[in-house]
Amino acid sequence: MTAVIDSGLDSPARFGAAAGLTCRECDATYDLGADHVCADCFGPLEIAYSFGAVSRASIEAGPQTMWRYADLLPVRPLVDLQVGMTRLVRADNLARALGMRRLWVKDDSGNPTHSFKDRVVAVAASAARTLGFEVLACASTGNLAGAVAAAAAKGGMRSVVLIPADLEPAKVTMAAVYGGTLVAVEGSYDDVNRLCSELVGELPWAFVNTNVRPFYAEGSKTVGYEIAEQLGWRLPDQVVCPVASGSLLTKVDKAWREMSQLGLVEGSPYRVFGAQSDGCAPVATAFAAGWDVVRPVRPSGIAKSLAIGNPADGPYALDAVRRTGGAIAAVSDAEAIDGMRLLAHTEGIFAETAGGVVVATLRRLLAGGVLDPDAETVLLNTGDGLKTLDAIADVARPTTTIAASYDAFVAAGLAG
Repeated sequence: MTAVIDSGLDSPARFGAAAGLTCRECDATYDLGADHVCADCFGPLEIAYSFGAVSRASIEAGPQTMWRYADLLPVRPLVDLQVGMTRLVRADNLARALGMRRLWVKDDSGNPTHSFKDRVVAVAASAARTLGFEVLACASTGNLAGAVAAAAAKGGMRSVVLIPADLEPAKVTMAAVYGGTLVAVEGSYDDVNRLCSELVGELPWAFVNTNVRPFYAEGSKTVGYEIAEQLGWRLPDQVVCPVASGSLLTKVDKAWREMSQLGLVEGSPYRVFGAQSDGCAPVATAFAAGWDVVRPVRPSGIAKSLAIGNPADGPYALDAVRRTGGAIAAVSDAEAIDGMRLLAHTEGIFAETAGGVVVATLRRLLAGGVLDPDAETVLLNTGDGLKTLDAIADVARPTTTIAASYDAFVAAGLAG
């Protein structure tokens, strides 16, 4: 187990609703701390809760951020960049284009560093502060890098972020601008993650997606909480989530199960669907083959934010999808680009490549009769297209180039 510096705070101030850590495989229990692997079976640890009184009214009285759900999260907001409560867009134009009845887009590009990763980092950074860490670190496919660097800057912490050397330039710039240490590593995300796994045993740092991962992962629940509240305290029939590590999909499902158990929403059935890129589709492949395990792959393709070849939560994503009657599919780079363009053309939302993967997967699942076009559906857009301009640049160009005159404008056929 990892030793940490005690912050000296009393237990209620330290850990909110969190009661301990529990193994997802063998149910062994542990005290709260910077631990992520079960000492008995080496399974992953997650937060166990002891929820107090929580109601719709108490949530609605909270701040217009993800921390309105503090009573459902493992720590208090010691690092707060005003994350969350992003817009839920009724996507009628996209629905008509796809032949659907009612469709929504949960657009997390409106977060402080323009991706849903601000949510998980908000919880991880607050946990790191609670546990007495002074350095916030991570392995990242891109969006997490910027979120960690920004949160560390806000929280007065040092950041050390490790990324694949071939990351999109915009994400490199965004991670570097906050002034922390940015390390480009030759290799894939999985190579970077293996290096962080070595470092975590040697350095007294909070690696958000390693030793404080149980806290970090809980931040994704707030996507599910917000969707339910924004829909008028009810659950949609279907949701389509991008799948990288698989954690976002599992935590949206966990959020809705918690809300149902606590009486915050009626426990209506819903189906969870996952979206991957053909260039990195280990979970979709496992789903199609009927496997319970996920076989690692070497990532490729434009959707770098989904390029995790050995996804930690892959088996749990399979469980959630199968339990709810959903599916996981993968699409090509060309389909992802078409998905980005379709969402932009119909709803004015410029999604990053992962968002294009989600739209394209929705389209494929509809064509295959797997997803119900008449059921109310929510798509998750997890990041801003400005971060992945290279993927779309060749097809998003000026319509034409003309001389600076009215005659040239008319001659180009633009006046009609």
